[in-house]
Parts: sequence; C-alpha cells; structure tokens
Amino acid sequence: MRFFGYNIIYDAGFQEGRYMSTMGTFSGRRFDPLMMTPEDVVLEDIAHALSLLCRGGGQLKYFYSVGQHCINCMKEAKARGWSPRMQLACLLHDASEAYISDIIRPVKVHLSNYMEIEERIMDKIWQRFGLDDLTEEENRQWKQIDDDVLKLELKVLIEGEADAVCEELCSCPDISERPWRAVEKEFQTLAAKLTEMEKGVKENI
Repeated sequence: MRFFGYNIIYDAGFQEGRYMSTMGTFSGRRFDPLMMTPEDVVLEDIAHALSLLCRGGGQLKYFYSVGQHCINCMKEAKARGWSPRMQLACLLHDASEAYISDIIRPVKVHLSNYMEIEERIMDKIWQRFGLDDLTEEENRQWKQIDDDVLKLELKVLIEGEADAVCEELCSCPDISERPWRAVEKEFQTLAAKLTEMEKGVKENI
C-alpha cells in the first residue's frame, strides 16, 4: 500500500487495535499513556516533545514552545532564589503535555476527564524525577510562577494584548522565537543537572 509516496507494509497490529491503545515516543518506547509507569518517563522524550509543541493552541505571532515556557518558569524560580528542587518542579510542570499534548485553558477547565488523565501522568513524572513528595505550598508556588510567566507571554505573543497588565518578574524571560533544537538541548541539560542536584540533597538527608 502506498501513502503519500511511501510504501506502507500492512501491520496486523492496526487491526488488533495495538496502535489505538498505545503511543510511540521519540526514544522508541511504546506504551499505553493511561497505564504509564515511572519507568516509561524518559527525559529525552519530554524535552523533544515540549520543544516542538506550540503554546496557546498555535494562535501566536510566532512559534513559541511549551519547552521554552517551562525553561522561562525555571529561570524565574532561580531568580527568586528558590531551591533546585523548586526550579526542577517549574521546569517539569507541563511535562504531561509531552504525552497528551496541550489544550488551551478555556477548554481544559471543562474537560474533567482530561484533567484526571493529566494528573495521573504527572504523578508518574513527579515520581520519576523524585518530586512525588511536593507539598501543597510547593505546588502552589510553581503554579503561581506558571501564571505570572503566562501573563507576559500573552502580552507579547497574542494580538490585542499589548496593554495587558503583567506581574513584576525577577527574571527577564526570553519570549523570542528560538530554534526548537536549541530549546530541546537546553531543557534536557537543565533537567539533568537539577535532577542530580535534587538527588544529592536527598542522599545527604
């Protein structure tokens, strides 16, 4: 069978539904995203997917990725003097979108089932990176940074929002149009470094 010029070999897996219940990742893994385990979570997959995923449903002046947003949140946490643990939480707060994509907030709030799935996947991601013990206050803090950085992004990236009021930030977020490969590399480097720092802190307790 030919599809857009490519030779496609029929796979019985399609008929059996295997490709309807599992997903393939950049690193070559395949699993059911609704039945994920911490072992299914791979930094390479998260960094790659988020660097290619556009914020705001793509309704922006130019391409600006979820990965770049997460990096900006992490750097704001660092500028506020927060611990490497909280910096890592800010960097990873949207990591579930690497597996189930991004849905804009005005729609997401009406999709209770989606939000349950998102929370379930995030639980596995937190476990994978040693952050499954985040306190209620720590979760409130990273969510606040997420909202504060979002306001600046809307002001810069959305038509008609130039006069929007933003929160005062401690950092200078990079809202420019960056190459996705550069974002991918930076995300992966930052996450690996912060994960090792958090691991070291816990080993010394």
